[in-house]
Amino acid sequence: MAPPCKVLMVAEKPSIALSIASVLSHGQMSTRRGVTEVHEFDIMFLGFHAHCRVTSVIGHVFSVDFPASYQDWTATDPLNLFQAPILKTESNPKAHIQRHLSQESRGCGYLVLWLDCDREGENICFEVIECTGFHVKEAKERVYRARFSSVTEKDILKAMDNLVEPNKDEALAVDARQEIDLKVGVAFTRFQTSYFQGKYGNLDSRVISYGPCQTPTLGFCVQRYLQITTFKQEKFWTVHPYIIKNGYDLQLEWERQMLFDLNVATMFQKLVMEDGLLEVIDISEKQESKGRPCGLNTVNLLKVASSALGFGPQVAMQLAERLYTQGFISYPRTESTAYPSSFDFKVTLNEQISNPLWGDHVQRLLVEGYQKPRMGTDAGDHPPITPMQSATEDMLAKDAWRLYQYVCQHFIASISPDCKFVRKKVQFKVGGECFHCVGQHVTLEGFTSIMPWLAVNEKRLPQFTIGEKIEVSNVELYEGNTEPPDYLTESELISLMEKNGIGTDASIPVHINNICERNYVQVQSGRKLVPTALGIALIRGYQYIDPDLCLPEIRSFIEHQITLVAKGQADHVRVVQHVLQQFKNKYSYFVKQIENMDVLFEAQFSTLADSGRVFSKCGKCLRYLKYISARPSRLYCGTCEEVYYLPQKGTIKLFKELTCPLDNFELLIISMPGPEGKSFPLCPYCYNSPPFEGIDTLFGGTQSGSSVKPGKGAGMPCSLCPHPTCRHSLVTQGVCACPECSGTLVLDPVSAPKWRLNCNKCNCFVMLPQGAHRIATTQERCSECDSAIIQVDFNKKTTPLEDGATLYVGCILCDELLHSLVEVKHGKSFFKGLGTRGRGRGTRRGGFRGRELPSGKRIDPKMSFRDF
Repeated sequence: MAPPCKVLMVAEKPSIALSIASVLSHGQMSTRRGVTEVHEFDIMFLGFHAHCRVTSVIGHVFSVDFPASYQDWTATDPLNLFQAPILKTESNPKAHIQRHLSQESRGCGYLVLWLDCDREGENICFEVIECTGFHVKEAKERVYRARFSSVTEKDILKAMDNLVEPNKDEALAVDARQEIDLKVGVAFTRFQTSYFQGKYGNLDSRVISYGPCQTPTLGFCVQRYLQITTFKQEKFWTVHPYIIKNGYDLQLEWERQMLFDLNVATMFQKLVMEDGLLEVIDISEKQESKGRPCGLNTVNLLKVASSALGFGPQVAMQLAERLYTQGFISYPRTESTAYPSSFDFKVTLNEQISNPLWGDHVQRLLVEGYQKPRMGTDAGDHPPITPMQSATEDMLAKDAWRLYQYVCQHFIASISPDCKFVRKKVQFKVGGECFHCVGQHVTLEGFTSIMPWLAVNEKRLPQFTIGEKIEVSNVELYEGNTEPPDYLTESELISLMEKNGIGTDASIPVHINNICERNYVQVQSGRKLVPTALGIALIRGYQYIDPDLCLPEIRSFIEHQITLVAKGQADHVRVVQHVLQQFKNKYSYFVKQIENMDVLFEAQFSTLADSGRVFSKCGKCLRYLKYISARPSRLYCGTCEEVYYLPQKGTIKLFKELTCPLDNFELLIISMPGPEGKSFPLCPYCYNSPPFEGIDTLFGGTQSGSSVKPGKGAGMPCSLCPHPTCRHSLVTQGVCACPECSGTLVLDPVSAPKWRLNCNKCNCFVMLPQGAHRIATTQERCSECDSAIIQVDFNKKTTPLEDGATLYVGCILCDELLHSLVEVKHGKSFFKGLGTRGRGRGTRRGGFRGRELPSGKRIDPKMSFRDF
């Protein structure tokens, strides 16, 4: 008998991989740990016996960036970025997804891709194909694509029975968008940030970014702001007669609605008062209906989440994706509001029949018959968002439950009857003027019984007859003012973005979140988006220089081109070249005209020279630097005209007027927030310009580049610096390996009297003997573990040493006394001690010898912290 073939299946998230494996294996599978879990089992595949491995990626495997030679802001002209090469690098190198897929694909003859069924998912399909080595032409028939809209058993089995080929055109469309957004966004962003942050100190934004989607999104908010500020209020008057009949006190509406001339309005009021009798001239009744909703798509879900549930779009999508991966709702990214003809509504309703809140309503629909959904839009991607499994409030977190509840209510409403009501209008005449009143009576609640916030308001009217005359009880001349529009709400902004083709159902939340994080708008009560001074200055500047840069048409143009690529109607290379050439021309003109935008910034913001407060000394000119606390916090030397960026969290103080031995800049101490926040020294110059090449690669710093971080520093404090002689560096102040990660425990120089060691990578810290006058590292190394020997000067009254001695030198790992006096902590959590000896005080003292690290290594007395 021939051995079974091997099949590798890859999902987009670990939770979805588990669901797929559980269904296909009927629960009969083995699971082993890896970068992501791997589930193995045997099945029948394409008519023959096969051994399956099901694993997953974690979103995109690769991200797009520029080569290292284009990362330095000061060495690269942003104009050159439009023709620069791009690289696809692993999105999260520490996760090792690429290596994981390569290893798991060994020996496999078939690849089945279970990525999300949208363009981004299609792009990830080809990333997986590349990682697994299935990209050669002769292997084409061995790569399959599973298309599904939910992780229910029915959908998974259906997808398995209808495997298709992955769509290369849709994947290339994503490649095109990524390259265009990268090059356009980074070019404009680098220029703007360098130009304006080099001149102004209170911009309150670390990056002054531009994006083909982000900027038109901001443009909508600023446009509404300008409508509000330029609005001219006008007074108006309207005449309201009142009548009393059969216990009803009714205010009548004027057919003229309002007048803007007081004298004329007063004249009409007098005519009505002088006549005094209203005559009923017409009575009409009309049967009307309020239509049930179409199916729920992503944009409508985001709008409801913001306007009714109080969630921002990003939070709403995170909750929806969690509900999807848990199997409670269908795929939440869809543009369709029309259900396919094959959709089984009865099965979906039966899932909800036992729900205590809407089960009775569902039961009535099943007994009396549900309605055919209204005709919506079929975008050809996924069916509308639909509940797939029943859930109760106890099963979900509060916010997730509220979102799930709405999805269920919307689905049930979409197949419930329309709401029907009778609208009655009575018209009157008095003094030659016409007035009316309107009443409404609901005859069938329909879908509004499950969505009561959409119910028609009942308003009863007394009986009238044509020709009847009624005395006017009062005539009011109401004075009002025209009101400007309000600030855009998130819900309104989402509608505008959808209407104008800005972003996709997946990216709309990202663009809105970006303009909030960059401090271009602020979210106020009612989730209204109020633009800041910076956001207003940017949009007004674009309008002066080149309005196309902030108008929605520019993104619509890009999206149209990309859609042609997705449909196979245009070559993606030519599309990218064409779009980039358009933006390159606009960029060149923008640079030449930047002074027109600068005029707006001058009127709004303070120059660097006028900002901040005198702080520390510059190592170059020995003059004082100014500390600018507004984001991004930085130091500015007015003499050298240099800017030095600082960490964006924590408080900053001078470090005892000590100077860096490498460049003579005064050292600073950064103290992170919270009672247990760590402190660490840094040199402003070294932090921005590390003294060693490649330091950012070695120690995980972030080199400024396409990540749109201003400046060129790796962001390296002294606790990461490997300088061999500087007395503040890692080599001098580092003590031993961190028990929780691959970092090093470094002495906190300002932690007295509660002396401690801080990990230079994670939140772990070690409390040293408390109350000591002084603790310092020495140049000596422990002969057993190569950790730094520390010197402790104990307090005379509390010294643990015999004969009242106070000075003690030893290794915290190997010396019994010191080891018993230390505590390992991580944030607010204690770690139980292991291997405590000597004067231990229970399990909380000592005990990080022998602890297993995430890598599987253990801290051993014979291992040096350099080994980690």
